[in-house]
Amino acid sequence: MSRIAVIGAGQVGLTTAACFAALGHDVICADADASKIRQLGKGEVPFLETGLPELVEDGLRGKRLRFVTSGRDAADGAEFAFLCVPTPRGEDGGADLSIIDAVVREIAPVLDARSIVVNKSTAPVGTVRRIADVVRESGGPDVGVASNPEFLRGGTAVKDFLEPARIVIGADDPAVADRVQRLYDGVAAPVVVTGAASAELIKYASNSFLATKLSFVNAIANVCDEVGADIKDVTLGMGYDPRIGFEYMDAGPGWGGSCLPKDVAALVKTAEEAGYDLDMLRTVIAVNDAQRERIVAKIRAVCGGSLDGATVAVWGLTWKAGTDNVHDSASIDIAQRLIAEGAAVRAYDPVAGEAGAELGLQIATDAYECCTGADALAVLTEWEVFRVLDFDRVKSELAAPAIVDARNVLDADALRARGFTYAGVGR
Repeated sequence: MSRIAVIGAGQVGLTTAACFAALGHDVICADADASKIRQLGKGEVPFLETGLPELVEDGLRGKRLRFVTSGRDAADGAEFAFLCVPTPRGEDGGADLSIIDAVVREIAPVLDARSIVVNKSTAPVGTVRRIADVVRESGGPDVGVASNPEFLRGGTAVKDFLEPARIVIGADDPAVADRVQRLYDGVAAPVVVTGAASAELIKYASNSFLATKLSFVNAIANVCDEVGADIKDVTLGMGYDPRIGFEYMDAGPGWGGSCLPKDVAALVKTAEEAGYDLDMLRTVIAVNDAQRERIVAKIRAVCGGSLDGATVAVWGLTWKAGTDNVHDSASIDIAQRLIAEGAAVRAYDPVAGEAGAELGLQIATDAYECCTGADALAVLTEWEVFRVLDFDRVKSELAAPAIVDARNVLDADALRARGFTYAGVGR
């Protein structure tokens, strides 16, 4: 088994570290956040991710997993150094690689000639070459560098790592790719070994395709609203075609989260720098922006045509169910748009209430309290618990029995039979 350093203890880095430890490797995970490292050293995972706390505890107990605050200490003597750090969206829409550069400069002097630096951070074509250059410029040896993009979804990251749809390894030296591939022994999945540029592009192309699919479904849902069709029936009929499938076919308030928005923008920027205008993806982004405004319009309509002075109850703040992440959440964006139009917004989320409070929203302690005296209820995240609440009680709490179901998670017919005004997406 191998000695692995993982730099970054966010969702990607911590999942990578814990899962490699579960595969039997000796892993040191580093993060500059000393408070987080203290928590992790006690087996406490500071964010919601199914199955991850158990893996971290197991790795600590078996002494296959350790946590430090210094990337240099983690990389010293490591055979592999995995970069799992943020690449936020820059002002020009491209990926900001400053954190990657800083980490590589930190670890370069302690790398061994046989070390391999593996980039898991989502980064544009050319990043592998850039990392190799920074290592040499920082006094490091001529090491192997590979791209090993992650395809981890919030809430199912452990499963996605240990039971992936595919493993992608990009390196211009076949021997480097082979050594990285052997780290995954015991994981049953197709392995795509390719050049560094192709691996880097695979991640951006994959996320951009998913964003395109979601925007397309939302556009068709809007057509359904106009012609009286039901988007759930339409996507059911489409999904049985194996060329289309059922995944990413749920209409909603628009895509968000930590990955899709920045990755789509970065691919547009990458293409632009290469001399090609990816105008199709610009349209995908525009459709997504318009979808959020369309949800606001539905809420405005059930409030009588104006949000000024209205009180709106919001269920759900995270960008999707199963995570406590509110980064670039459509729910948060819509809530802020409601406030900008003069509405008072009271919100409830099963796990992200504290984050909502930090963003200036009124936070209720439960879903029923959230509805008290509200002129409308907007369901903005698809938490399963929202399906099974007592809607007679919900109706009694609301000032007006109006629901905008932006995730199509509720039983429209049952609610209408109870006397609710119900507006879904494409229903």
